[in-house]
Amino acid sequence: MTALSAQARQARQARRRALLSLGTSRAAGRQQHAGRLAYAFLVVAALFSAFPFYWTVVAATRSNAELAQSPPSLLPGGNLLHNFQQVLQQADIGKALLNSLVVSGTVTIGTVLCSTLAGFAFAKLRFRGRGALLALTVGTMMIPPQLGVIPLFMLIARLHWVNQLQAVILPGLVSAFGVFFMRQYLVQALPDELIEAARVDGASTRRIFWSIVVPIARPGMAVLGMLTFMASWNDFFWPIIALTSQEPTVQVALRQLGGGYVHDQSVIMAGTLLGTVPVLLVFGVLGRQIVGGIMTGALKG
Repeated sequence: MTALSAQARQARQARRRALLSLGTSRAAGRQQHAGRLAYAFLVVAALFSAFPFYWTVVAATRSNAELAQSPPSLLPGGNLLHNFQQVLQQADIGKALLNSLVVSGTVTIGTVLCSTLAGFAFAKLRFRGRGALLALTVGTMMIPPQLGVIPLFMLIARLHWVNQLQAVILPGLVSAFGVFFMRQYLVQALPDELIEAARVDGASTRRIFWSIVVPIARPGMAVLGMLTFMASWNDFFWPIIALTSQEPTVQVALRQLGGGYVHDQSVIMAGTLLGTVPVLLVFGVLGRQIVGGIMTGALKG
């Protein structure tokens, strides 16, 4: 009876896989088209989303007097190189870009790696206290980060890390949100059968992680990497406390631009444009992985 029930269960699973593959192939064969109203809404939404960046480009190419006109011109001007020169004179933007790349890149790599490791452990490994540790990790997300600024600054001051990049890098190497995000992703994307088959073949946990978990988790890692890079790149609160103008990040350096009785908005926008380009490059590099992950999730759903 046990053998017959096992054969029947295998037959049902085979039929289910066949029906799923048939439904997927039929869905792939049908090309669906949205209505004109949907396309019009998407075009309007795209224009509204892109307009702030376009206005940054326009403002960076004009003078402060031209921006003060009413109404201001919506076409780019010819003052971009002059504004870039003013940015380089008023702030060490080159060093700030390098520091931000080092900080954001290191924080992103550390967060993605640690979050994927911890997410895999919480999602697929069985150990004592797993639920309590996960609840404690998620619970730390409810604590406002401002509450930890004073003890954190006292710690880095005792370690003599003030105005050094490790003071900004080390506190961001692990993220509770990243752990929870990767745990939720791997629960859905990583079948238990793959891990069991790998263990039957004699693979260790480390080999399973690098050979099975990482390839499957790559889309989720790309999304987490982009979010982490943007958050670290745009962070201003902690870097302005831990760093000075001698060792700035981009956001700290932008604070030095356009000073005076009347703020020069064109110079500030030129610096902002320089600080936005690396984020766009990161999105361009990770965009294919992000779109691939979204499509994979849609097909699985």
